[in-house]
Amino acid sequence: MKKIILKHALINALEHNGKALVEPVISKVLGEKPELKKNVKEVIKIATEIVRQINNLTLEQQKNELEKLGAKIEKKIKKEKELEPLPNVEKYKKVILRIAPYPSGPLHIGNARAAILNDEYRKKYKGKLYLVIDDTIGSEEKFILPESYELIIDGLKWLGVKWDKLIYKSDRNKIFYEYAKKLIKLGAAYVCECNAEILRKNRIKGIECQHRKQSVEENLEKFEKMLNGFYKEGEAVVRLKTDMKHPDPAFRDRVLLRISEREHPRVGKKYRVWPLLEFSWAIDDHLLKITHIIRGKELMMEGMVEEYIWNIFGWKKPEIIYYGLLNIEGLKLSKTDARKAIEKGIYSGWDDPRTWSLQSLRKRGIQPDAIRKFILNIGLSEADINVPAEILYAENRRIIDSKANRYFCVINPIKISIKNCSEIKNVKTPYHPDFPKRGKKEIPVNVNKIYIENEDYINFKNREIRLIDLFNIKIGKNVEFCGNELKDIPKIQWVSEPNVKIKIIMPDGSVKIGLAEPSINKLKIGDIVQFIRVGFARFDRIEKDMPVFYFGHR
Repeated sequence: MKKIILKHALINALEHNGKALVEPVISKVLGEKPELKKNVKEVIKIATEIVRQINNLTLEQQKNELEKLGAKIEKKIKKEKELEPLPNVEKYKKVILRIAPYPSGPLHIGNARAAILNDEYRKKYKGKLYLVIDDTIGSEEKFILPESYELIIDGLKWLGVKWDKLIYKSDRNKIFYEYAKKLIKLGAAYVCECNAEILRKNRIKGIECQHRKQSVEENLEKFEKMLNGFYKEGEAVVRLKTDMKHPDPAFRDRVLLRISEREHPRVGKKYRVWPLLEFSWAIDDHLLKITHIIRGKELMMEGMVEEYIWNIFGWKKPEIIYYGLLNIEGLKLSKTDARKAIEKGIYSGWDDPRTWSLQSLRKRGIQPDAIRKFILNIGLSEADINVPAEILYAENRRIIDSKANRYFCVINPIKISIKNCSEIKNVKTPYHPDFPKRGKKEIPVNVNKIYIENEDYINFKNREIRLIDLFNIKIGKNVEFCGNELKDIPKIQWVSEPNVKIKIIMPDGSVKIGLAEPSINKLKIGDIVQFIRVGFARFDRIEKDMPVFYFGHR
């Protein structure tokens, strides 16, 4: 059993930059030997220990160990996942798409899906893409965050999304008023004065209210009163006449426009009657000549209402393509929760790593191309998808691994003094082991003041280990010098004095303080590094003379 686990741990480590993950190793082991499922607890225990040991080896050592087992990694030719063709493209002279973010906060990793898919289809069909800021306030629960206008555009530009036209829905209210009047004149909409509770009960029971039978003239007069301030917020709405016996109560006589007395961040109190999403889009998808709508399946009801309105006007229907929810395991993406946490001072801002906003991912050194590949590999499917964050990290690792220079950093350090060791003033180490032309950096050494991680000090007690690029030691009652010979033993990072105290902000918002080699003082803001045996991090700023990094991933 141990040999099989060791094999898959080594393969997994070599496929992921020397860092194996327990879960996929266990999955491979049980796939090869299903009979081990009855001893799964033991498999997990052994795999966890083997993975820990493997991750302490260098890549070269891992390759050697795999060769000793007579195994090898099969070279996988990764084929880029192709976009599924959009339906009925041949019916249109030009494909016209739109993305419609609501400005309640910056875009997060989930919102990036719609933006990237639409952008890719724009390129695929040499079409047009409109960026429509969907900033209507017809829904009571909708909250507009003023700074999100800039944050959304900033995030999309960073992703590399290109649009042909920028449109603000809040500039188009008069257009929606005209089409509301047209629906009223067709006898397809009416002004309802029922309060929200009566409206809800009537819907559930399938009962038509008294206002449904009002004349066209009466409805037009009442609509003008809505616009002119006669009605207060909540006293009147415009409703669409659907079917009060429809099997889904939510579809019965939907509200199309509602009064909102709130001040709007862009247009102030210029308008007091606002459309709901499905009405504004039923009109704009027609007027903007949108051919294909790519949206989340949570908007299926809105899609039904739009189609109903298109049928009333006799308009050609765009193609609607729905996709399922994207859930990243262990994350709950909520702009409302993030906003509240920011207001309470729990989060530092919209670029706090816990928000998973595009700004926060950029701060961590996640590359826009990694996000794009991550989204494209998920594709366009109506099924809900659960994926581990490691899938995104693997894409990012492929991009940054060759660019990120290597540095020593020790978290939770413990100071050791090496006995029986001759004095060494410094040692030279390469910036990147795979790119010798980048040169080497000099790390100062004081054998009486070496810092290693406390965890390594405990785990390697009474064992011989190597301080990377320095020499071998044995940790016992004292720490003894054991020579310079390169051996098949664990290798750990270290720093000496002088060193640099640094702060690393983790994805969960926690902070780690560590010591790093002094050459990090040469880094520029925005540089991405790999702290050996710690992970990739992006240099963000200097805070009280202390370099601050944001952790990306292992």
